[in-house]
Amino acid sequence: MIDTEALRRQPELTGETVVLKQLDESYFEASWKALQEPETIRLTGTHTVFTEEQIRKWLASRPGLDDRADYAIVRDEDGVYLGDVVLSGLDEDNRSAAFRIALTGPDVFGKGYGTEATKLILDFAFEVVGLHRVSLEVFDFNPRARHVYEKCGFVREGLQREALWWDGAWHDVLTMAVLKSDPRP
Repeated sequence: MIDTEALRRQPELTGETVVLKQLDESYFEASWKALQEPETIRLTGTHTVFTEEQIRKWLASRPGLDDRADYAIVRDEDGVYLGDVVLSGLDEDNRSAAFRIALTGPDVFGKGYGTEATKLILDFAFEVVGLHRVSLEVFDFNPRARHVYEKCGFVREGLQREALWWDGAWHDVLTMAVLKSDPRP
């Protein structure tokens, strides 16, 4: 059984260096800045150019949802916004959801924040929400992310050939998933 109430109330999740907090309009400035970062845009494959109004409305609509979890990744020592991590596409019948993460830019890459945030949200997904499976998609030009996902227990399941057009070339999309019963560090 899925605990949709856990998704609705979305408790803070605390790790060693990051805290996952409910994503809401209070993170607008940092979210907007991240959406202007070319490397973040590339790694997420985002073709859409958002307006400030769209982002404000989207952030304001995050709290209280019972079919997803949208978390801000915040550095514990100083409260700096590092990105967001999300469980979405909830399938209650099959106890599964999709995962995505986006860090704010190269200045926070390679410091373990994404790994820690991923582990925290997977623990929440499996131990609190009651999911059986969490899946993701990652582009072929992002080996750093693939490495993090594998460290967190994700297994490659498939390949969508030439599924993303970026910078004048086609790129493959890898699909990965982790099951509650899979070994995770």
